[in-house]
Amino acid sequence: MAASPARQAAFEILLATETRGAYADELLHGRRLSRLSQADRGLAEELTMGVLRRRGELDVAIGEVVRRPLEKLDPEVLWALRLGAYQLLRLDRAPAYAAVSESVELVRAAGKRSAAGLANAALRKISKRGREGLDELGARANVPEWLWERWRARFGAEIALGVARAGLTPPETFLRLNPQFDFAETIERLRAEGVEVAATDVAGAYRVVGGRVHASSVIAEGRAAVQDAGSQAVVELLDLKPGMRLLDLCAAPGGKTRAAAERLGDPNVVACDLHPHRLRKMRELGAGDVRLVATDGARGLRAETRFDRVLVDAPCSGTGTLGRNPEIKWRLTAEDLDDLGERQKAILRAGLERVAEGGALVYSTCSLEDEENEAVVAAVAEGWRIEQTVERIPGRDAGDGFWAARLVRC
Repeated sequence: MAASPARQAAFEILLATETRGAYADELLHGRRLSRLSQADRGLAEELTMGVLRRRGELDVAIGEVVRRPLEKLDPEVLWALRLGAYQLLRLDRAPAYAAVSESVELVRAAGKRSAAGLANAALRKISKRGREGLDELGARANVPEWLWERWRARFGAEIALGVARAGLTPPETFLRLNPQFDFAETIERLRAEGVEVAATDVAGAYRVVGGRVHASSVIAEGRAAVQDAGSQAVVELLDLKPGMRLLDLCAAPGGKTRAAAERLGDPNVVACDLHPHRLRKMRELGAGDVRLVATDGARGLRAETRFDRVLVDAPCSGTGTLGRNPEIKWRLTAEDLDDLGERQKAILRAGLERVAEGGALVYSTCSLEDEENEAVVAAVAEGWRIEQTVERIPGRDAGDGFWAARLVRC
């Protein structure tokens, strides 16, 4: 018996996160799942993200019933076990017999027939044990120890635990209201379509409380757009005024670019990214008349143009987005942070060169790590001072985690 389409899709995506370094969220919104029914797409997403978020506790449960080190198992076998264990331990609506039998079938179909017996025996033992001892592990079990210790030392145990817990839950949906339209009227339009929203601590950012927001005509008309509250807070830090010129040096996927363009008017925004295909995607998603330039942010623009505002939303580890991208915590290493920091310094230097007299630069990441934030600014911004900083921490603040600083010349 073949595995169900949802379980097969989840298995392939989970395996790709390890063997190809893929990101689950991108694959879940790709062509592979577009062929599935709505119910199967929903189940595939629940299985994929649930396994990645709770991989730590699943490995503990598997390790208690498998007599060999998990790293010695073939990736296909281990991911099938994780997928089955998640259904048995965390997904109440999945029948135990289906979770076991279809996971074993995934092992066979992946060409690992010799491990089918091991998978069957392990999952049956997990099913029999149930969640005994599982809840006592807590959120810490689902964060690598080295990362947990960093957060505990930096934020304290209580906030660190909040970050870990936030990484176990699907992220909330937030809207950015377009300032070109009356906010009260936009909110009333949303309510008329059954979408309820609530204000946040970020101006213009609203949490979606209920309703099918993606189907709303308000989105289609450009009155509002889905954008995380933390991301919107970075745009607020730019302190944009009509007539200013903005350079967005690392623009894709474009949420901050579009938010800035709504405030300034598209012709006043230049958006850069290393990858041309990501810029084309921005255009497809409504970048309007924003000037798009394919360039390496570390090299900046060839032209000598100066800008009133420069945004360096640097490529980073993404540890502030683990609820959205849970695979990050399992593939990241401490050495990666140093490597990322060096590239971030190069991009920040290039951005500072493009700030006009009397202008400002905002440097931001969606990372919680010092090597990518304070340390980068301290190493590069000689002759500049930090005028304001914003730090948003998952579990404490609404939305994803971000760190940002506005820099002006001394």
